Formats: sequence, structure tokens, C-alpha cells
Amino acid sequence: MLTSPSSWMIWLIVATVVPPLLITLVSIYPVRRFAYQLGLVAHPGGHSTHVNATPLGGGIGIWLGILITFAAATLAIYLAQHDPSLRSRVPAPLLPYLEGASSRMGQLWSLLAAGSVLVILGVTDDRRGGVNPFFRLLVEFAVAAYVVYGLGFGLTAFIEIAWLTNLLSVIWIVGLINSFNMLDNMDGLSGGVAAIIAASMAIVMLTTPDPETNCPQVLVAALLLVVCGALLGFLWHNRPPAKIFMGDGGSYLVGFLVAVAMLMATFAGNDQPRPHAMLAPLCAMAVPLYDMITVLWIRIRQGRSPFIGDRSHFSHRLVELGLSRTQAVLTIYLVTGTCGLASILLTHVGVWQAMMVIGIVGCMLLLVIILESTQWQHNDE
Repeated sequence: MLTSPSSWMIWLIVATVVPPLLITLVSIYPVRRFAYQLGLVAHPGGHSTHVNATPLGGGIGIWLGILITFAAATLAIYLAQHDPSLRSRVPAPLLPYLEGASSRMGQLWSLLAAGSVLVILGVTDDRRGGVNPFFRLLVEFAVAAYVVYGLGFGLTAFIEIAWLTNLLSVIWIVGLINSFNMLDNMDGLSGGVAAIIAASMAIVMLTTPDPETNCPQVLVAALLLVVCGALLGFLWHNRPPAKIFMGDGGSYLVGFLVAVAMLMATFAGNDQPRPHAMLAPLCAMAVPLYDMITVLWIRIRQGRSPFIGDRSHFSHRLVELGLSRTQAVLTIYLVTGTCGLASILLTHVGVWQAMMVIGIVGCMLLLVIILESTQWQHNDE
């Protein structure tokens, strides 16, 4: 029986990462095979940098990996509650979480249903080559509003104005959906960055106790770890040269689940107040948000539509500076990993140390901006 904190956490990580990894890895093979018949193909040309027709729909495999894993978990929790012999096999440290997980299964499946709407939207976009951007935003805002107002997930930003925190929560969800979608522009990029962020925030959840229970936030950590596992299974197919792309369906789903997981979480433990810990999600998400903000700034500054894709992304700019595509992706991985480590530290240090951690993230982004400034000036000419 697993009794020590380290042993049951390892058991939890294996149980939540391995199944979605295998399910996604296997399920993408038929998607790749039938992608052309389904009309899920990305053709070279336009703002795309790939040179061969490549299947889309990797997000379908990610969606299946997440959905099937949680279906199995729901069944296991139900059986463990009603079968004493099965219950006896559950690691003792996880027994207190059975009741809590069971009580929140309704919310979880409502969340997965909302994510499935985004998958349908994204796959439709992939098939038709472009859903109207305003309709796409309307659906994204509607799904985000359902999660915030219908399911009750929202920011705990120490702002005692309910309508403002709700509005910021909706904007946060829509922003992250689009940030991951915009980051999906090179082999292994969006999936790898999302996996690093999900893993970082899962560690935060397992090491930051809920103020009400003083226990690790296992449910939120499990959600993030399942997402991470599905992404790792997808990356097997998406590693350079990519055999399949994530597509809008996958990037919408991943951005949505990561965004909502951060809203479900509590970042300040009850041992001592750490209001700065609420900045942990921003640190973890620094790279996707930086990419989205700078791309929109470049497009608007050059008088182009912010909704039309181009090659002004962070990864493309690194390539224009002289890096290979693989080097650019690995560089972004490194920056994301550093920001992820900073987010973990931020939840465990005092105010003065937190200022230094945030300063490190700020200096890193400023260094990137300085290195890129020459290329931006060249693009503006």
C-alpha cells in the first residue's frame, strides 16, 4: 500500500499521464489514415511554412485521450465507492479524495462537454478552411460565459467586485484559447509548450494546499496531468517532420482546459498569505501570451487584419534571426520551462522573493524583445 506523499503522488502521475498518452498515440493513427477522406488536410501555401500536404485532426486524438481517460476514471470512482474490495485497493492517501471527486463529476463532465463544443468548432474550421472569425469568437465567448456563470469557475484575484472578476475570467478563457491556437505554427511547438505548462501547473497544484482542506488540489492536478499525457501522445506524431497537425480543434480544447484548470485552482495556501501566488498562471503562460500580444501588435501596426494568419509569430521571428525551425522550437521550450519553474517557485516564497522571481521572468522576456527588435524594424520597412 502506498502511504508516503511521494509514493502516492507518483502513482497519481502515472495513472493520469500514461492512459491518455497511449489512447491519444493509438487513436491518431486512424485519424491520419482517413484525414484526406474527411477533408482534414493542411495544404502548403499562404502563411503556412510546411511544404507537403499534411493531415489535420490531431486534436481529435487528444480529445479522445482526455475523454476516454475521464470516462474510465468516473467508472472507477463509482465502483470504488460501491465495492469495498475495490475500495481497499485504493492508496490510503487518495481515499479522502474519492468523495470530493465523485461530487464534482457533474461539473467535470459539463466542462468536457463545453470543450467538445470547441473541438467541433475547430474541426469544422479545419475542414472548411476558415469559419467566420466573428462567429468563432462568439462561440468561444459563449462557452467561456457558460463555464464562468453556469459552472461557477472564476478568478480569485482578491477583487471584491463580482462582475469584474467574472468578466476577467471570460476574457482569460477566450485569450488562452486563441493564444494556443496562434502558437500552433511549427512542428511540435504548441503541443510541447502546452505540455510544459500543464506539467508545471500540475506540480503547483500538488504542492499548494487548498486553504479549506489543507490538502493538495488533486482534482485540478489530475485534469492538467491528463491533458499533459494526451499532448505527449500527440507529440509522437507531431515531432519533426510532423505526420499530423493539431488543428484548431486540438488547440481550442487544450487552451480551454488549461485556462479553466487555472480558474479552478487556488494559488495561496492557508499557512501564510501569499497574494502574489495568483500571478503563477501568468508566469506559466508568459510565452503563449507574449506570442499572441506581439503578433496582434505587429499586425495592427502594419495595418493588417488581426484575424488573418501570417508569419509574424515568435517562432517565425526566431527563424528569421537565423535559427533553424527545430532550434526555434527548442528555444521556446526552454523559455517556457523557465517560466514554468518560476510559477512553481512563486507559490512557495514570500513577497520579496516573489518580486525577484517575477523580475527574472520579466528580464527574460525583455531580453527576447531586445534580440527581436532588429527584425521587427526590418519587417516594418
